[in-house]
Amino acid sequence: MNKKRIRIILGIMMLTNIGTALFMHNKKHKEASMNYSPILGDWSGILDVGLMKMHTVLHIQKNAEGKLSATLDNLSVKALGIPIDIITFNDNQLQFEMTKTSVTFEGILSKDEKEISGKVTQNGQEFSLSLEKGLKAIGHTNRPQEPVAPYPYKEELVSYENKEAGITLSGTLTIPSSNDTFPAVLLIAGSGPHDRDETVFGHKPFLVLADYLTRQGIAVLRVDKRGCGKSTGHYDTATSQDFAEDVQTGIAYLKSLPKINPEQIGLIGHSEGGIIAPMVAAKSQDIAFLVLAGGPAATGDEILYEQNALLLQASGESKETIDELNTFQRQIFAILKKGSDLETTNRQLQEITKNYLELPQENQKQSIIALLNGAPKLFTPWFCYFLNFDPSTALKQVQVPVLAINGELDLQVSAKQNLPIISKALKEAGNTDYTTLELPKLNHLLQTCQTGHVREYGEIEETISPSVLELISGWILERTVQKTSG
Repeated sequence: MNKKRIRIILGIMMLTNIGTALFMHNKKHKEASMNYSPILGDWSGILDVGLMKMHTVLHIQKNAEGKLSATLDNLSVKALGIPIDIITFNDNQLQFEMTKTSVTFEGILSKDEKEISGKVTQNGQEFSLSLEKGLKAIGHTNRPQEPVAPYPYKEELVSYENKEAGITLSGTLTIPSSNDTFPAVLLIAGSGPHDRDETVFGHKPFLVLADYLTRQGIAVLRVDKRGCGKSTGHYDTATSQDFAEDVQTGIAYLKSLPKINPEQIGLIGHSEGGIIAPMVAAKSQDIAFLVLAGGPAATGDEILYEQNALLLQASGESKETIDELNTFQRQIFAILKKGSDLETTNRQLQEITKNYLELPQENQKQSIIALLNGAPKLFTPWFCYFLNFDPSTALKQVQVPVLAINGELDLQVSAKQNLPIISKALKEAGNTDYTTLELPKLNHLLQTCQTGHVREYGEIEETISPSVLELISGWILERTVQKTSG
């Protein structure tokens, strides 16, 4: 078993998926005074870490004391303003460090001062990174499906209160222009601090979906998550249950509108939204239908085991390596599920790592220990809730029509793992109107793709497959407008 390979993969996982939570801390600048003019400004590039390509922008400036300071944007995962702890520039050599994640960069400024070529190092693994001067358009910027105003429908900026939580939720309501009453849907985004458009990898899936549905005669409400965009509250301390309560507040708001048919209000949940939608429908009599797009049905830990295995397999990792990492991950999650205090959890994670991995030389050993020291901070209330929650418990209580769709090439929420669980749960609920579909050649964002890997998301110009838009719209209309007219 290649222990070094496991260490590398863990380093990649930290860098791409959970490392950003460790970057929010005080800056420390250790540098000598000199002429920084050639290095100041914005620098753009792509960091390819295997599991994904990260569109990276480095912002370098002088602070009030005349010293260098810098932040980093990872545009691929919407992580903006990540502080850099230490940055130096001497003799055309740029170095910076993010101490808590053991990420370092060393690069050389070209003679024409337009490019910095170097390498990123973390936990013994190196990745090449070239940065070009300026804010460059990286990858595909064309998004042909995004609508352009003026629209053939009404668009309103709205807000309403979740009084129990003491927060205000802000969003956009799109509604057909005629004087009729309309069916309506509330869109529920996946995990992460999403805005109302569920902006991700340069795409705005909920903007595209809302535009299409409204043109077909369906009103759509899309909302910034609590603590995101113009919504108040605290995202960092919220769980899926909190988001479900926010959705219920949105349903009440839609029912209050004279142009909305209160008997035909449904939910469309993407990814984690596909967990939240059944949670709401199981407790509310106000939901007329559900659309679950890439929605998990297995428990959170099982979703993550399958997700990591599929992503690593798509990246060319061996079965042996994947199995070893899965075993290691199960040990970590077992500790987290105990819900022990931070100090105990911290100690247990270190013990598992020391026993499981062949630790490298002392300097690399300290990097791994630093990684694990920060790890418990990553396991927020949301993560702990997700890790233990069983979505099928809510699905078993859903009586309204359900359309559940997953992409054949969805590597984040596997169709083969989750659709059978959804079918079984709805059958046990006695639900007589549900459809589960595995859609060919589509990924987790329901884009037409080649491999389904995360690295493709931003490179694909299509935001949502037109066939998916047509499928969702037609299915809803059959159970609302056409049902009423019939």
